[in-house]
Amino acid sequence: MPYVNIRITAGATDEQKAELIAGTTDLLVRVLNKNPAATFVVIDEVPPENWGSAGISVAERTRRAAAGG
Repeated sequence: MPYVNIRITAGATDEQKAELIAGTTDLLVRVLNKNPAATFVVIDEVPPENWGSAGISVAERTRRAAAGG
């Protein structure tokens, strides 16, 4: 019974999340021959201010990009 946890910054549409769930399930079926009915995919959306890299949050990176810097 596979369990896959996907973490993304908030903002994905319902359609995008559905595609992630379907695609992840299909991959596990194709590569590992897993039963799709017993495959669980969970998407956690993290607020951009709570996700960072290179010393700044994604929210700050977005603000800087919008300001041209």
